[in-house]
Amino acid sequence: MNKKVPMRKCVGCGESKPKQELIRIVASVDGVSADPTGRKNGRGCYLCKGSEECFKTARKRNAIGRNLQVELTDEMLDALYEELVK
Repeated sequence: MNKKVPMRKCVGCGESKPKQELIRIVASVDGVSADPTGRKNGRGCYLCKGSEECFKTARKRNAIGRNLQVELTDEMLDALYEELVK
């Protein structure tokens, strides 16, 4: 019997992929940060792992802020990008 694979949608490219192929971005009381474990509390959205294009597209369309329901400044997005790159 096969287990159901959880699918999530990337806010950058819009493709549905298995959850393991994406990285979760979470908005919590601490601010906006990457959540590699996928278990932090807070509102989340997903981006393709290691894809600069998806991040750039999501940033251009303000998809990350809209999905997290928070206002994101350029500095916050730059910090998030640096966190995702490492």
